[in-house]
Amino acid sequence: MSPLRVLTVNIHKGFGFLNRRYTLAHLREAVRSTAADLVFLQEVMGAHERHAKRVNGWEATPHHEYLADALWGQFAYGRNAVYPNGDHHGNALLSKYPILRHENRDVSIAGRDGEKRGLLHCVLDVPGARQAVHAVCVHLGLGEAQRKQQLDLMCHMVSIEVPPDAALVIAGDFNDWRVRAHRILARCAGLVDVHRHAHGRSARTFPARWPLLPLDRIYVRNVESHRPIALPPKAWAHLSDHAPLAAEVTL
Repeated sequence: MSPLRVLTVNIHKGFGFLNRRYTLAHLREAVRSTAADLVFLQEVMGAHERHAKRVNGWEATPHHEYLADALWGQFAYGRNAVYPNGDHHGNALLSKYPILRHENRDVSIAGRDGEKRGLLHCVLDVPGARQAVHAVCVHLGLGEAQRKQQLDLMCHMVSIEVPPDAALVIAGDFNDWRVRAHRILARCAGLVDVHRHAHGRSARTFPARWPLLPLDRIYVRNVESHRPIALPPKAWAHLSDHAPLAAEVTL
């Protein structure tokens, strides 16, 4: 079977660096240009009434549906943060293959950032695969103690919900600037960071214009092979505060 092309990007609620520019339309074109089969998205706006009134060209359709357009016929959205007026944002997965089921796990931990965090777990029917493929879209907290607890919750979820021989892709914004997640995820779930495996270190993705910190990751388990895909940095630098990551995964 053909390799899966995987893309992950924190879209910063549709705004570029420092919220200076609304970039969603340009972001859609950039995502389309990757020809990804699976797109893992974080900080996706499901609804925002105030922006709809104040931002020129604001897309009223939930942003994951707008980005999916006609290329990704399947998508799932996990609402994480809900505001008093009903606005909300969260994680999303766009897929060219059927999503058999999905569940959003709340892994919010009380702490300094006060942000709601989630794990969006999707089960996919990929033609040619031996069994269903599992995909988890991740956005972890800013505090290291929070992340440690969230990684433990992720490991527990994988242990009880993902068959030990099933192909698994976990991608998203780990906020793991101190690079502590590798050892935890390798030990508890046998996961491998695609970029670290290829280059000896995790990819630097933040801030997008001058990437210094390795916040975003693509981890895999039970796949035949995997390799990073290089994306043109200048084409993405103004679209979000995070640079994207892409990989090719053979099941």
